[in-house]
Amino acid sequence: MSQYDVLCIGNAIVDIIAQADEAFLAENGIIKAAMNLIDTDRANLLYERMGPAIEASGGSAGNTAAGIASFGGRAAFFGKVAEDTLGEIYYHDIRAQGVAFDTKPLAGPPPTARSMIFVTPDGERSMNTYLGACVELGPEDVEPEKARGALVTYFEGYLWDPPRAKDAIRLTARLAHEAGRQVSMTLSDSFCVDRYRGEFLDLMRSGTVDIVFANSHEIKSLYQTSSFETALDAIRKDCKIAAVTRSEKGSVIVRGDETITIKPIPVYEIVDTTGAGDLYAAGFLYGYTAGRSLQDCGDLGSLAAGLVIQQIGPRPRQNLRVEAEKAGLL
Repeated sequence: MSQYDVLCIGNAIVDIIAQADEAFLAENGIIKAAMNLIDTDRANLLYERMGPAIEASGGSAGNTAAGIASFGGRAAFFGKVAEDTLGEIYYHDIRAQGVAFDTKPLAGPPPTARSMIFVTPDGERSMNTYLGACVELGPEDVEPEKARGALVTYFEGYLWDPPRAKDAIRLTARLAHEAGRQVSMTLSDSFCVDRYRGEFLDLMRSGTVDIVFANSHEIKSLYQTSSFETALDAIRKDCKIAAVTRSEKGSVIVRGDETITIKPIPVYEIVDTTGAGDLYAAGFLYGYTAGRSLQDCGDLGSLAAGLVIQQIGPRPRQNLRVEAEKAGLL
């Protein structure tokens, strides 16, 4: 028997979200629709300049864990925060959403990570992330029982930046595979793919990763092609399952020669795209660990992603299980 459905490993980040226009991005040298890593001074500067903001516990894999719990799944999380106010906020929020989070906090500096997210009128989010305590996640933070006890371990490509986190992920993946479990990852960001293309491909081709999540930009960056079809043909050879989101075009899931096309749900107003990919992964993995078909997994992912982009913030305000039942998916 499994202890958890999904164990998520990622950067424990408190999101600070504010509205901004295109001129603000240009004036402050912010790359639109990307995740920009920043240092302490830049974090302080942007915080001073941003308008009224909403603070919410975020981080890609943490959002996925919260989404799985909202569906009624059993989710756990590995991530590092500090013993400070933002760290306490993060602990409270993720546990309140039903996620098992027991990683020991960092006693000293650096402080808990935070991401200044600027949302433009078109709903695109531009993230400026100070990683802080996140970079201190290491092999000593791996809880073997959770690593062996989750049906699927899921980690974010963003976590490939800090070197010791790589060791933690590789250790967790080894423990998971030894217990007959599966491992999945999200490519996270095109810039992230550019930094670690060779390593990401090796994780897939070596069998360290079984299931890959990406969007159309990331998959094209991975294979250095402008053709979505070329990239899709390549990834189906490199991993067991790949789920690729395509914004308003829905998503495509490939497994060997099999191709499943998933339609998006009707979206009345795009408010904030933060967390769309994270929640897609949540719906997919909830369905996958419940033994559902890939079509069902994609439909659950599409539902969760479509709902979260119609609100501010990366974690669902609705109960996703209730919404899935209303949609006839459960």
